[in-house]
Amino acid sequence: MKAFNSIAVGFDGSIESESAVRWAARVARQFDASLTVLHAAGILERLGTSFSDAQVPPVITTILSEEGLDAARCRWVVDEGDACSALLHCSSPPINAELLVVGSRGHGKRPGMMIGSVSLEIVQHASVPVVVVPGRAPN
Repeated sequence: MKAFNSIAVGFDGSIESESAVRWAARVARQFDASLTVLHAAGILERLGTSFSDAQVPPVITTILSEEGLDAARCRWVVDEGDACSALLHCSSPPINAELLVVGSRGHGKRPGMMIGSVSLEIVQHASVPVVVVPGRAPN
């Protein structure tokens, strides 16, 4: 597998996005890469949940610790744009992500789909490799 220097992962607060962050943190540790955890603010504002640019959500801190990734190698970013555009822009400066990671689906409108609309759009338009991580293992 190619060594990555910079990885970006989308986070919307869902179980699926937590799984994506966990997977990305594991790979970042393996390759000694930096990790950007990105939240597009527009995703959850409609649901009454919001994340602050100033404070990393506790679940992210817990995942980084459990996966053994030094928090100094992780950056928390809240972007005001839509999820697709925000994550796709991570492959450009200043982040320059060489790998994008997303959950298989999150807080979308179509819960029965195997892959969410954000994941699908990112896979279709990304200029770098994309990994879509399933949220939960089947029972």
